[in-house]
Amino acid sequence: MGASPCDAFIERPGAPTLRHDRRMTSAGAAASSSLLSPSPAAPAAKPLLIVKTGSTFEALRAQQGDFDDWIARGLGPHALPVLVVDPRTGAPLPEPSELRGIVITGSHEMVSHRAEWSERTAAWLARCVESGVPVLGICYGHQLLAHALGGEVDFHPGGLEIGTVPLELAPAARDDPLFAGLPQRFAVNVIHRQSALRLPPGAVPLATNAHEPHHAFRVGHCAWGVQFHPEFDANAMRGYVQAHAAQLDDAAAIEDRVRSTPEAASLLQRFGQLTAHRNGQQTTWMTPGGR
Repeated sequence: MGASPCDAFIERPGAPTLRHDRRMTSAGAAASSSLLSPSPAAPAAKPLLIVKTGSTFEALRAQQGDFDDWIARGLGPHALPVLVVDPRTGAPLPEPSELRGIVITGSHEMVSHRAEWSERTAAWLARCVESGVPVLGICYGHQLLAHALGGEVDFHPGGLEIGTVPLELAPAARDDPLFAGLPQRFAVNVIHRQSALRLPPGAVPLATNAHEPHHAFRVGHCAWGVQFHPEFDANAMRGYVQAHAAQLDDAAAIEDRVRSTPEAASLLQRFGQLTAHRNGQQTTWMTPGGR
């Protein structure tokens, strides 16, 4: 394949030695998570940025941390160091050139409400994609990415999708740098009322199911949106089903079907690996298996 801004799944000699360190917030204060960062002897690595667009329910947060914690754990040591910025607080977002990758979290907010912080983040996100920084948008982040690049986001005409549901990959996923090698069908955890009703111009559909035609897409070489939640474990998914039980026809049956979704979860680690080997603005990438 030709050159692109993504440099993924390539082992390089002389990679920086890693040591345990702490995740840094946007203000520079150390968070409690124990993660990895380059050793002092190595050149300073660009961080992978988690854009925190929302928080989970207090009960879940008390049990297992917040959305950014779940994502950071899923990304694995390849992704470190990790920086977290919450644009809802007015915190500035870094210049694209300062980052080696970006993950945008889910949120209980709605993209179509066009909150000031969300619109500001969307404009910044479009610059990041144009600059070739690898991006992974999750749920709200998936929709925000679509909106930022010219797609249409609004309430899904079929209403709420929630629980553990089947997903089917589109043909383009077979050679996609992030999705290649995954099974044709696998389970994912979902909770959403809004969707990317129309994808951005040039977007490549990557996954679908009976409810949601745009469960995953890619724009360019290395900007992905996933409507499902690769960061949700079964406990988190059950928590969301229980929180919405009054709105569901058969919450008990939906909760009984909840399970872990390892194939979906693997996308976070894949993205962490992809960003770990990004070096400069124009580099080559390979899909898993060398395709």
